[in-house]
Amino acid sequence: MSTSATAERVLVINAGSSSLKYQVVDASTGHAVASGLVERVGQTGAHLRHTNNGEEFEKDLQVPDHTAAMAAMDEAFAAHGPDLAAVGLVAVGHRVVQGGARFGHSVLIDEEAEHIIEDLSDLAPLHNPPNLAGIRAARKIFTDLPHVAVFDTSFHLTMPDRAATYALDREVARQYRVRRYGAHGTSHQYVAREAAHFLGLAPEEANLIVLHLGNGASVTAVQDGRSVDTSMGLTPLEGLVMGTRTGDIDPAVVFHLARHADMSIDEIDELMNRRSGMLGLTGMVDMRDITAAAQSGDEAAASALDIYCYRLRKYIGAYTAVLGRVDAIAFTAGIGENSAPVRAGAVAGLEHLGIQIEAAANEERSKQTRRISAPESPVAVLVVPTNEEWEIAREAVALTA
Repeated sequence: MSTSATAERVLVINAGSSSLKYQVVDASTGHAVASGLVERVGQTGAHLRHTNNGEEFEKDLQVPDHTAAMAAMDEAFAAHGPDLAAVGLVAVGHRVVQGGARFGHSVLIDEEAEHIIEDLSDLAPLHNPPNLAGIRAARKIFTDLPHVAVFDTSFHLTMPDRAATYALDREVARQYRVRRYGAHGTSHQYVAREAAHFLGLAPEEANLIVLHLGNGASVTAVQDGRSVDTSMGLTPLEGLVMGTRTGDIDPAVVFHLARHADMSIDEIDELMNRRSGMLGLTGMVDMRDITAAAQSGDEAAASALDIYCYRLRKYIGAYTAVLGRVDAIAFTAGIGENSAPVRAGAVAGLEHLGIQIEAAANEERSKQTRRISAPESPVAVLVVPTNEEWEIAREAVALTA
């Protein structure tokens, strides 16, 4: 496939366990030229949705694996545009969740990189295998384009040992690669840069607390543009209360459930990752439903919302201590960008730390970066829409330039 040098556009691919998301992104502007989603990969009832120039096309199809999903994506571009041979593609950027301690930056993908990503699958068994399947399928189609892996963990490898190291036997930790890796790094990096620019600061001058709040959620302390601590650990289970994950929990709960509930390791894994969090507390996952239920007098929903926001406040306080000086707190992702009650609850009572929001500004809805802090608040409170695809596109262009 030939490409044009008229634009720096990147095909960004995010291959999940049962889905394939894609966008053609202009790396200079962040504009998505086209996008799409193949759902239910490897399952019955697979479905493709493709959008080009504001027009949406949908189709039911059989997609047994990621190779078939990639072929379906390529056929959608051929049938509904844009023409990938003429759109100006310079690279294919792939989201990869776990880069371990091997990848502190994005890398050009070759056979060795593929082998390392595969070797790291034990640290992200639900994510790295489908990420790798997407990479291999794409490299068969886009043979004359460079492929770049952008890792969720790379941004966090700047954490000092005091933040990254568990107090576990050192030899055991070394042998089994047990340390804190974090996640959502692509989003945290993008939002930290955008927040700094909004404040009129260079990224390397800004101290920020970034809260990525979606179904999965994490918070990062960013000092001088670098991650110095983050809430997720060896896996995405540690940290904040999430849609279906417990977040921070006494590890002895595992021993307790194994001994007294006769639960297996796999059953406890399923419980803590898929049946806990807000789902376990309320029976609901969508924060809009939980907030509405709480406002209607549902005590379980109100209690869960209080627990969720309390955990956020704990981390904001802890990371304020880590950073010393905080220029801004930035909320992002689905809940962070759209839930005024969660934002208000997260900073309630933190006025003594110089953190105060303005109620009217917090209630406003916008897709733009905006300030919601009170004029007298020494610490700015921002809402910054994330754009991980743009960050991946920029990384890919920078690496292949």
